[in-house]
Amino acid sequence: MSKSSILAAGCSSVLYVGLSASAASPSPDCIVRSSGSVAALVCSDDELAALERRLAETLAATRHGALRRRPRRSQTDQAQWLASRDACWKSPDLRRCTLDSYRLRIAELQARYRLAPHTGSRVYACEGAPADTVVVTWFDTDPPSLMAERGEEASLMFLQPSASGSRYVGDDESLWEWHGRTRIVWGYRNPEMQCKVKP
Repeated sequence: MSKSSILAAGCSSVLYVGLSASAASPSPDCIVRSSGSVAALVCSDDELAALERRLAETLAATRHGALRRRPRRSQTDQAQWLASRDACWKSPDLRRCTLDSYRLRIAELQARYRLAPHTGSRVYACEGAPADTVVVTWFDTDPPSLMAERGEEASLMFLQPSASGSRYVGDDESLWEWHGRTRIVWGYRNPEMQCKVKP
């Protein structure tokens, strides 16, 4: 596929494999061929265009690990993200939705592939059961994130605004720390687990 074809597909780094970061840079070709779309906004907005280039660079940095560990899944994940980004046209604030989409995707990749500095880690013992040990590593991403691991499962969570304590939320998991107490929810509709830091 030619560079112009990739740009016409939406200025997206979804097809990053084998491309340099510069291939994701906006161009007049990109703007003309995707006029009226979310991709056109990205190509015409300096801040969003910079995030597009940063995403391409981040994807390039994950390439070795992604292709070695789960090549098809990594490409599928990126394609799914692209679809969700493009769905921002339904949002009342198209630009904000698109901006947040890029920020979260970049932070996700940085945390999953350990590209961002980690700011600490803890091991939690929950409900007194060995199977409920949760290992948490925090990352200096934008927004702040953490990776929580429980057995063979892992969950990426992002810091959420909270009136009390520190609360991170993922797809079906959450971690809330307040006044020295930690509560973790693991799995859809599962009850909270009371957890303590292991010495």
